[in-house]
Amino acid sequence: MNQKNKYTFSLFVLGALFFVFGFVTWLNNILIPFFQTTCELTNFQSSFVPFAFYISYFVMSIPSSMLIKKTGFANGMILGLIIMAMGSIVFVPAAMNRSFTFFLVGLFVQGIGLSILQTASNPYATILGPIETAARRISIMGICNKVAGMIGIFALYSALFSDTELEVQLLKTMAPGPDKEMLLQSLSNNIIFPYIVITGLLILLVIFLKIAKLPEIEEDNENDQREHRSIFSYPYLWLGVFAIFFYVGAEVIAIDYLVRYGDYWEIPMSVSKDFGIYALVALVVGYLMGIVTIPRLISQRVALIIQLSIAILLLIVALNTTGLISIGCIVTLSFAHAIMWPAIWPLSIHNLGKHTKLGSALLVMAIAGGAILPLIFGKLSDLFNMQIAYSILFISYAYIFFFATFGYKIGINKIINPSNNKK
Repeated sequence: MNQKNKYTFSLFVLGALFFVFGFVTWLNNILIPFFQTTCELTNFQSSFVPFAFYISYFVMSIPSSMLIKKTGFANGMILGLIIMAMGSIVFVPAAMNRSFTFFLVGLFVQGIGLSILQTASNPYATILGPIETAARRISIMGICNKVAGMIGIFALYSALFSDTELEVQLLKTMAPGPDKEMLLQSLSNNIIFPYIVITGLLILLVIFLKIAKLPEIEEDNENDQREHRSIFSYPYLWLGVFAIFFYVGAEVIAIDYLVRYGDYWEIPMSVSKDFGIYALVALVVGYLMGIVTIPRLISQRVALIIQLSIAILLLIVALNTTGLISIGCIVTLSFAHAIMWPAIWPLSIHNLGKHTKLGSALLVMAIAGGAILPLIFGKLSDLFNMQIAYSILFISYAYIFFFATFGYKIGINKIINPSNNKK
């Protein structure tokens, strides 16, 4: 297999992995209202769904980096998939016992597997080709991720809610008792078959990766030949970690709560269940624009600044309008979010040399923003209302704007021109 074919094949395999990311990750959009119904949760309690899923990235990112140093990228991806399958199968006993705690354990284990998978696959996509086109490659991976999310949201909603809308409405008026418990258990059991299927698909992907034998890639160690540096010598990396934290928190809030936001404006769930799909479509459109324009027309950093400006304008409109207009603005935020991950990642990981895996692990750790910010959002929703709660996104956008304009270059000259340190 020549070099071009190896590159194309590697992109194909990465696309399959990012498809898995999306299929599993964006199911939270349906799981939140599902658990809120079957386990009778408040907005704040239901926020532990993304918390359990994304906090695992914080817990596992450094261990994942150490693990991948021993296993390599390809074997790390396989291990991540196996752990994800273990987390998925936990949903079976969780549903049988209608235990929100068990469900959270399953989500946490899934997140551990994903953190390993992300720690291996994101730097692999970044260093697979030139750094100048990294945002374009990651955008292609993002399309695979979001298309899978659309399929996942549609499939899981069909499995959990398509024939149960009357029962869900009935539960709102039923008094506590055996009949209500029986109905709640019946609804809870609906999640068993979908997660058995997900477990099987993950195992099949493990077998595929074993057969595919993805080629290993070594990081550029040029910096190590010039001088020995610690990970703390790269301030732009640490600032990028916080940028990822705020970005992921914003993206999760903008998508995972759309069904509940529709309910806030008294939109039927048969309509609001598609809002998450529309948001993922908006993300895909944003990714496609990134692929076409970066770096041919604009740099990934300039694209990031433009998308941030759009996001801020959309949020202002969303907070000052009502009903479908406000919902539409929140949905369209995903278009503005599309370039953020692909642009922040390469700006943060550039010129790390031997610290590429550790730097990637720190960036993956920052995915915990998807755990922390939704908790704050859920609490604000209970204290005030969901519309006001969305104002928390201004904090995220303000910080990312700082990173895109100034933070990304702090300390970079000392890395590129080490002689400056001796002056």
